[in-house]
Amino acid sequence: MIDLSGKVAVVTGGSRGIGLACAERLVEVGAQVGLIARDKDRVEKAAKSLGIEAFGVAADVSDAEQAQNAISQIEEKLGPVDILVNNAGLTRDGLLVRMSEADWDDVLNVNLKGAFHLTKAIARGMMKRRFGRIINITSVVGLMGNAGQANYAASKAGLIGFTKATARELASRNVLVNAIAPGYIETDMTDALSEDVKTALMGQIPLGRLGQGSDIANSVVFLSSDLAGYITGQVMVVDGGMVM
Repeated sequence: MIDLSGKVAVVTGGSRGIGLACAERLVEVGAQVGLIARDKDRVEKAAKSLGIEAFGVAADVSDAEQAQNAISQIEEKLGPVDILVNNAGLTRDGLLVRMSEADWDDVLNVNLKGAFHLTKAIARGMMKRRFGRIINITSVVGLMGNAGQANYAASKAGLIGFTKATARELASRNVLVNAIAPGYIETDMTDALSEDVKTALMGQIPLGRLGQGSDIANSVVFLSSDLAGYITGQVMVVDGGMVM
């Protein structure tokens, strides 16, 4: 059994979907969890659903000051951060020739710059304590690309490079940095797809089903634990075999 009792984790984009699933699993294995999301009501409601082991903060991770303030609030409430899950992300899909500069910037600012802001905010403390686990939620799209998602693919590929660079910088202080690349996971976004589209998607997945938030959450818990103490700078692909 994995036991993260005494550890403090932060999950960005933690009010729903994959982020909330990760937070729920971290609480189940004993961690205290700070949630960060843009919507104040939603993030506070999510934290309340997790019980007394959780605390929610509304912040825009693409803003350096808000990101730092969110970490400060969580550490004041729960204690120093041991585990960071950079999950916050958004999409602004469209073909390259029609994509606006704003749609490009919005996606890169949240998906990639947000991870930079949060990692920078907690890195010194982790290095000083000589312990830390940073897990960046990227995507199979960052590995293989996807038509209509040039901005999203670039942000997720950039997150992989960011993971490897920071893993090299922080390894000597026992701060491990890894990435998880989900495939198609059942979320609000996939719920909106037609049955024909879902059937076509599942045709690309050898396991023949969409993933669940728990599939990603279990990987997060593993990488947060001592079982993964000799793993850093890696990309764990959790996609039912879609990308091999």
